[in-house]
Amino acid sequence: MTVSWGEQAPQCYGDVCITCSDEAVPVRVVRLLDDGLAVVDTGFGEEEVSVALVSTKVGEQILVHAKEAIAVLGSDP
Repeated sequence: MTVSWGEQAPQCYGDVCITCSDEAVPVRVVRLLDDGLAVVDTGFGEEEVSVALVSTKVGEQILVHAKEAIAVLGSDP
């Protein structure tokens, strides 16, 4: 099977990526799991995300992009 992209490879056009919109969302850590994963509250339900790149704890708010935590925003005072 051969896949042809024509003369050019696929490209993103405009100001943002068409796959993820370059968006990161704040969520709250509910539970830490094994293997660098956590259950987070998105405000619409719970999801499992990777926290392998950050050091976080239950109750903290983190910034998640493409199911990967990229920053710790802290916890409520």
